[in-house]
Amino acid sequence: MKKNLKVLLLGYNGANNTGSEARLLAIIEDIRAILGNEALITIPTLNKENLERYLKEDKFLKVAPISSIFFFDIRKLVKEHDVLLLVEGSCYMDTWTSALLWAFLWATKCAKDFKKPSIAYAVDVGHLSSFNRWLVKREASKTDLILTRTESAAQELQKIGVKAPIQTTADCAFTFKTEKDDDEILKEIWPESDSGVVGLAPIDFYLWPVVMRPWGKKENLYKWPYYYSRSKSRVDGSERLALKWAEEADRIIEKRGKRVALICMEELDEPLAVCIKNKMKKPEMVKIFSSRKYNASTMTSILRSLELLVTSRYHAGVLSLEAQVLQIAIGHDTRLRGFYKELGLENYLLDYMSSEIWYKLEEKVNELLENPEAQQKLLKDGFIQHIGRARKNPEILKGFLQERGWKVKT
Repeated sequence: MKKNLKVLLLGYNGANNTGSEARLLAIIEDIRAILGNEALITIPTLNKENLERYLKEDKFLKVAPISSIFFFDIRKLVKEHDVLLLVEGSCYMDTWTSALLWAFLWATKCAKDFKKPSIAYAVDVGHLSSFNRWLVKREASKTDLILTRTESAAQELQKIGVKAPIQTTADCAFTFKTEKDDDEILKEIWPESDSGVVGLAPIDFYLWPVVMRPWGKKENLYKWPYYYSRSKSRVDGSERLALKWAEEADRIIEKRGKRVALICMEELDEPLAVCIKNKMKKPEMVKIFSSRKYNASTMTSILRSLELLVTSRYHAGVLSLEAQVLQIAIGHDTRLRGFYKELGLENYLLDYMSSEIWYKLEEKVNELLENPEAQQKLLKDGFIQHIGRARKNPEILKGFLQERGWKVKT
């Protein structure tokens, strides 16, 4: 049996994204539980400094900076490792940018070329252009195993025509463990929050997708050559979105006597959060919590201390579920749709394009604050179901590696 397996974890790493951070740390735990602490793990990133906020390099864990034009770097890394794991949850979608999708498909192709086994580890499927659907069908079929985190994602891959073996588990972040010192962190950071806190985790839908171009306005630059999609109509859309969130936050404060936490699950959510707070009548009742400042453990503990969560971020819903925090989603892609379908919460999923969305949101917030029992059993049962499925991820990975002759822990 082979020893000291070299594992490459390719994902959205180093972006100060709470969900990606929680997933990555949970996956590293999975690998070490299977292979021991001497497994050689490499994590590529566009931003090494951000990644090192919560991961320290040592002889068994390496952070590998890669270029934003990633083809050569990824191919070299795949060649140097024994197995490839795609660890980004939003793996097979172009909602955010086609470039990220192409990076994952390119790595899969390279693994096939070099006869290295590859596995997509608890991933999702979302919007794809016609070209990208064709590309996913062709390249994702070269994966040795795809684990999807919802049944609807598995069905969509099959519908696209992907021929790789597919199994459904659940998101790795369900097994993420917080630090004990963070259990009461919200009260420590915000002593005035005793009256109860409603969390809002918004996304600026009008920034996406990020597109590749040789130049553009500096304020729209993500990382060259990637720029946010911006135009006058999109900027106006962002302003309207911030105003509506601000109005709902003020209503929660004035009518319900609650404080409001603006949760930035990714650093990129901060400008919208600041804009929302600036438009409010009662900004003194609001605090912004950003993944730029707080690590995944702290952010998760804050989420689990909320009385109610209104989220456009998938992982805010996932990470708060263990504490059975009441939740409502304003969705714009398939991730929350699939998740809420499995939880039985379809009535609490609102479409951000609906003309009645803010009226319906007010209605749902009132309903849950007045009658929390309407959700609590669904949340409890949903967590039990998902944590059980998430624990299958390392079991399946262990069997996958054993079949290929690698030594695993017994």
